[in-house]
Amino acid sequence: MRRGWKHPRLKWPKRVTAALVGTLALAVLAAGISLRLLYAGEPGPGTRTRGRDAVWLGHAWVDGRGGERELAALARRVRGSGIRDLYVHAGPLEHNGTLPAARYPKAAWLLKAVHRELPGVRVQAWLGDVLATEGPTGLRLGDRDNRARVVTSARQVLDAGFDGVHFDLEPLHSGDGSYLSLLDGLHALTRARHAPLSVAAHQIDPLPGLHSAAGFLTGHPKWWSQRYFGQVARRVDQIAVMSYDTSTPLESLYGGYVAQQTELALEITPPTTDLLMGLPGYHTDNLGRHAWAETVPAAVRGTRLGLARQDRHRQRFGVALYVDFAATEEDWRAYRKGWGAPAKR
Repeated sequence: MRRGWKHPRLKWPKRVTAALVGTLALAVLAAGISLRLLYAGEPGPGTRTRGRDAVWLGHAWVDGRGGERELAALARRVRGSGIRDLYVHAGPLEHNGTLPAARYPKAAWLLKAVHRELPGVRVQAWLGDVLATEGPTGLRLGDRDNRARVVTSARQVLDAGFDGVHFDLEPLHSGDGSYLSLLDGLHALTRARHAPLSVAAHQIDPLPGLHSAAGFLTGHPKWWSQRYFGQVARRVDQIAVMSYDTSTPLESLYGGYVAQQTELALEITPPTTDLLMGLPGYHTDNLGRHAWAETVPAAVRGTRLGLARQDRHRQRFGVALYVDFAATEEDWRAYRKGWGAPAKR
């Protein structure tokens, strides 16, 4: 065989691989340009707080670590802002759906103190658990008895005096019918008690069917279809998009992504449901999140841009800051400066 000669059959795999790599590179470039364009422009008037915002609070508020001094600091941050709901971590649930009351021994103190210091602000019990969707252990929503116990746990925290219930169950795959059945049971309870039912929601497919592709390739379908998001939104009073952990490398791309998510969520969320977009008030830096890119200012600006383009007059809309024990003073200032205090009436 002469030197340098290669069998023609060996050239095709290389050509196919090169073509695939080139196509992927072009797709990434196109996506980046698209997100950057979504971050352009000015939101304009009508894109400030409606007084329906929220903040996730850690477990320290109900296990005795938080006291009057910490409450005074929280009250200073919340008072005069657009925050109406505090999602206070009162769980986690057991894998069978039950909730030991010993997990929130100071709830009565917190509820009384918040209602005293922040009249009109609601305290919702934030309940969650790891679902057995991608591993051998966790809460199995397909078990009817487990779902019944979750409803009982919601009744338990409402009996304890919480103003509402906020659920964060992950990883929750798009199309999960058992979750929809659970929400039906929960909403029947909360509606009868005149209490809000709130959920944390996965992001919506930036491209149609992306959750299916991600599930096939990685076993972790990160996104929900827009249709499934709408099915969830119709079953609750409030839905908060966890619009962070996006792996975007630049602040402008992250802001454009949030703008896109805001538009997609507005398109499908019924006008009777409060839609909240999450703000990343934490500073973890890893492969799934770059702290220099995912910032509160970028999320606020992206939210305003998406709102302006899709439905700037919608009233049942807000933002939710995650999470109190990690958010800095700079994060709080960015929320107030970018989103603003509610208009006086």
